[in-house]
Amino acid sequence: MSGIAVLILAAGRSARMRGGDKMFEQVQGQPLLTCICARAAATGLDVLVTLPDLDHPRVGLIDAAKPVPVPDASEGMSASIRRGVAALPDATRAVMILPGDMPEVETSDLLSVAAAFDPDQENIARAAAADGRPGHPVLFPKRLFPQLTRLHGDHGARSVLKSEPVTPVPLPGQRALVDLDTPEAWAHWRASLDP
Repeated sequence: MSGIAVLILAAGRSARMRGGDKMFEQVQGQPLLTCICARAAATGLDVLVTLPDLDHPRVGLIDAAKPVPVPDASEGMSASIRRGVAALPDATRAVMILPGDMPEVETSDLLSVAAAFDPDQENIARAAAADGRPGHPVLFPKRLFPQLTRLHGDHGARSVLKSEPVTPVPLPGQRALVDLDTPEAWAHWRASLDP
């Protein structure tokens, strides 16, 4: 799996949290972003995190991950992807992109997506729910980095995914789909965890 990097997208404004910051929401006794970074670091892969800027409070949550400032983060997810991919080490053969607001994605899930990458075919590997619905993270081979660095708008990498064959990687349950953007979504998710 050498040459694969994990890019965590955490430069958004958390606008739907109505004044809160979802990256500071508690997951397993720590802020969400700290938890996600720790799970990514446990893979042994390089980990980069996009942030609004290097003075943002989220910088204190990412431990040893490499921070990538996104001064144009207001544009949306494409800006984070552009900046993050541009910051990858030259030796990177593939990048696994993970939104930072997905509290159920585990280290084992990241490793499963990484293992689905075939360096000879240079395929896209995309996590899916147990029922087959596509989700995150998504791994892109280096041959697609030029396209990723030209993305615009708030549609992420959808245009790239539509034009390429994708290898689905089923993850347990709904892990690949659970992203939490509002206080109500967080409350509902926490309630679902209660025995």
